[in-house]
Amino acid sequence: MQRDSLERVNRAVIRCRKCPRLVAWRAEAAGNPPRRYHGQPYWGKPLPGFGDGAARLLIVGLAPAAHGGNRTGRMFTGDRSGDWLYGALFEHGFANQAESVDRYDGMALADCYISAAVRCAPPANKPAPDEFHNCRDFLVRELRLLRRLRVVVALGKIAFDSYLRAAVEVGRTLPRPRPRFGHGSHHEIGDRLTLFGSYHPSQQNTFTGKLTASMFHGVFRQVRALLDGDA
Repeated sequence: MQRDSLERVNRAVIRCRKCPRLVAWRAEAAGNPPRRYHGQPYWGKPLPGFGDGAARLLIVGLAPAAHGGNRTGRMFTGDRSGDWLYGALFEHGFANQAESVDRYDGMALADCYISAAVRCAPPANKPAPDEFHNCRDFLVRELRLLRRLRVVVALGKIAFDSYLRAAVEVGRTLPRPRPRFGHGSHHEIGDRLTLFGSYHPSQQNTFTGKLTASMFHGVFRQVRALLDGDA
């Protein structure tokens, strides 16, 4: 039997058609883009993970945006959430540039890998329970392959809870009481791994001030300090 690898996981992600609603929606979004994207080719498939296979930091998001990752073919690329995330990763030494506009722009991550709970753009940004379940095996496989992980940053409560479910499947022992999501919260998950919670850098959160740049960068300052201390 062939050994698993991140490349094999990513190929399986791209081929996946398990969720009929998501297959239909990602195609609908690609076929009827907003005027500002008319004429642009759309990826229109599930999104593979992205980054450094030897990473100590894993970012877990919720799902691609219909006209962000579903358009560009890369996690958190081509939308405002990605502007915030890659800007923070660049500022704190995990990315070679601050802007991520398409999958050919030269973006490279160092010591960081980006994944998501669901790999297809969902209607109204709300995956259904069975869609989370269908996608979880991809995250589980990634966790088994990212053997150097020391820190996970979950962007939003749903991503936080999705990571915990996947962590249990790979054999990590959760502390009691079970970790609860909060912005800036951090929890030790089994041996030598820390889970941080952060509000998702969605426009809903950033435009309303629920998440400020200072709050977001504060999480990554803590991550950088932890990893530097572990070096």
